Amino acid sequence: MVTSRQAARERMMRDIVRVGREHLATVLPAELSLRAVARDIGVVPSALYRYVQDREALITLLIVDAYDELADEVDAAIAAASRRPHRERLEAAVLAVRAWAVREPSRFAMLYGTPVPGYTAPGDRTVGPGIRLALALAGVVEDAWRAGELRAVEAPGDPAVRADMERLREAYGFEMPVGNAARVYGLWSAVIGAVLFDTFGHYAADTVTDPEAFLRAHTAGLADTVGL
Repeated sequence: MVTSRQAARERMMRDIVRVGREHLATVLPAELSLRAVARDIGVVPSALYRYVQDREALITLLIVDAYDELADEVDAAIAAASRRPHRERLEAAVLAVRAWAVREPSRFAMLYGTPVPGYTAPGDRTVGPGIRLALALAGVVEDAWRAGELRAVEAPGDPAVRADMERLREAYGFEMPVGNAARVYGLWSAVIGAVLFDTFGHYAADTVTDPEAFLRAHTAGLADTVGL
């Protein structure tokens, strides 16, 4: 049973995240202010420090929240496409990343844009949520391998890269060949880069007239690359 104190803490944490999100729409992460967040929640700053120690803790809270929300939406998109071919599941996942980024550009930039000056993300809090997207993309490819629908690709020629990918395969229990695992790791960065280009207007209007259609085509090429 949740005590009244626990319920009050949960409400306050939800309010901190909600107001922090609102502030990220108008200021950079480095400009976040606990005093301003407290004001908009309607409490004195000293009350907020019982829940969030400093600005860095607030940034961490918002980063974890953003990683989890993005991954939740990608997971839902993959689940909704579970009866479709694996290539289409991958496309659904990538389009879900784009949809979230377009809707939440400031939060997407916080995750994958310029690092916040003076801030070091605590790995014990952020790595788990941060790799959920990569694992979701990898999961589509791994499912294809286990279903006998993935083409094995050549392993990396560089011994160091091959060793890294073997270690990652073992750490996450993947059965796909090491060559496919290496390309899946590259898939993660390719998707983020493509969505960054799209979200922040790096495609000239007279070159890519339909960014979503271009992303679909790009994803089809990435699917070929990973062996789907």
